[in-house]
Amino acid sequence: MVAPKSKVTFAAPARREPPPCRRHILATRTGVGVARLRYQGLDRDAPGDITRRELYFFNLYRCLEAFVYASLVFGPFASEPVRVLRPLLGQSVTVVYLGLALILLLLTERLRRHLAATIGVSLAIDIVAAAAVLLALSGYSLVPMMLLVNIGIAALLMPHRAYLFATGAAIGVATPYLYDRLNDSHEATSGLAVLAMAVAYFVTATLLRNLGGHLREAEDLAEQRGADLLNLEQINDLIIQRMRTGVLLVDRANYILRINESAWHLIGNPPPGERELGVVAPELSRRLYHWRHKGHGEESPVSLATDMPEVIPRFTRLAPNDDSNVLIFLDDTSLLSRRAEELTLSSLGRLSASIAHEIRNPLAAIRYSAQLLAESPDLSGDDTRLVEIINNHCTRANDVVENILQLSRRERSRPETIDLNAWVLSFVEDYRQSNDLGEDQLRAVTSNKRLEAVFDPQHMQQVVWNLVQNALRYGRQPGQPARVAVVARAAVDKGPALLEVIDRGPGIPPKVAAQIFEPFYTTHEYGTGLGLYLAKQMSEASQATLEYVPVAGGGACFRLTLQAAVSIGPGGAVAA
Repeated sequence: MVAPKSKVTFAAPARREPPPCRRHILATRTGVGVARLRYQGLDRDAPGDITRRELYFFNLYRCLEAFVYASLVFGPFASEPVRVLRPLLGQSVTVVYLGLALILLLLTERLRRHLAATIGVSLAIDIVAAAAVLLALSGYSLVPMMLLVNIGIAALLMPHRAYLFATGAAIGVATPYLYDRLNDSHEATSGLAVLAMAVAYFVTATLLRNLGGHLREAEDLAEQRGADLLNLEQINDLIIQRMRTGVLLVDRANYILRINESAWHLIGNPPPGERELGVVAPELSRRLYHWRHKGHGEESPVSLATDMPEVIPRFTRLAPNDDSNVLIFLDDTSLLSRRAEELTLSSLGRLSASIAHEIRNPLAAIRYSAQLLAESPDLSGDDTRLVEIINNHCTRANDVVENILQLSRRERSRPETIDLNAWVLSFVEDYRQSNDLGEDQLRAVTSNKRLEAVFDPQHMQQVVWNLVQNALRYGRQPGQPARVAVVARAAVDKGPALLEVIDRGPGIPPKVAAQIFEPFYTTHEYGTGLGLYLAKQMSEASQATLEYVPVAGGGACFRLTLQAAVSIGPGGAVAA
């Protein structure tokens, strides 16, 4: 994550060929996590740039070696103390060796994918060619000394086979010596020199093997550090990508170099190829201009696109006294307002709960006294009416206290799998038995297929009870009884389960509908404004959504979209 007052470095993309929209996004989605990366492609099965260069120079040296052999066999160097005893053998081997060396050099890029086999075969060719050339020449020559370099490079590239390479080279050098000894040739090389070269091969293999091991450890460490850095970069990018705050990186020419999804959404989802800040967000470009020239910017909220929330832009340099690249943060004021509202509600809930507890006791005493007074036979008609008013207002005050206490408790949801059709039928039956509906109608509408959802049964009872009460109270045409339906259905085939409370009343005006779920908002003189707010909070606690949907032809619909029940099928398959 980009920390305050820290230096942040972004790699600017090429301007002339802007990448696709998702490549504009600052971070990269990884789905299930951050993948482990290999630094610069250094892998045992696919050698990287360092191994490619080593193999290239190895093959290049082999070509030089072949040219030296050719100069010894064909050239003016074929004289004392070195004489060609078997010219046909030497010339044939040298020509074939030179051809193979050139082929290996040309095929370096392909052969590096099979590093072990390539080095083994090529070194075997080197040893055979050196042995044949030694057999063709008389006296000791440069051939064993040049083979020393081949052994060193092979041991460096393949440390675990270093001694095998040294053994092969020693056998290759000793073979001509033994051949000459068996044939009693007077041109045989000194046995001491052959032994010295064999020892030199093993010493070189040992030194280069250890050096190669250290180099591989250094490469592995660099590879590990590189992978860690790439993973850290991906994590940082993913964090920035998921930030609710918009982040843009803009250069001196007001060209957008980087942008995360939140910023892209807040400036109105511009086309992927449009990167000029003055075109996609003119007001933001104007504020950036004033900040660059005056040293401070406006702090008033502004909406950068139609139907987008207001934001407060903040500007900062990537480096002190460097205006080439500017980092812009877009703080969504709606998020800030929501957080402030949550803090206010939390504080208000605790305060209201303490007050409500103090009110309940005297309220219960007043209500109990009114009930006793109502039983007196000496009450006149007017006094009876006054006692009824006391009881009604005590009931209303008690409902307010209960809502406030419920707001402060915020009990944890305990979701269970519910058969929605059976639950709706049972709820409607219980409501009819508990309440005198009079001429009002309340009916249940169920689906012809089984519907299962996950919800806290106690919370669902409270939510639907509140919605039905509101529908019976406000969802009626003037002078007509209320007609309310509790509907259980599926959104679409194999879609989520829906529970709807529908009435045939006048509906809710759009301006009012936009605020009905806000706390303490009510249009009724006796309402508390907490019923729908608490219903929405309890729905969200069970991963469900409660929304208002206008009904065509008049009426209102409160729709509860429920979380589907998950079952484990045969073989461990998860089915919804």
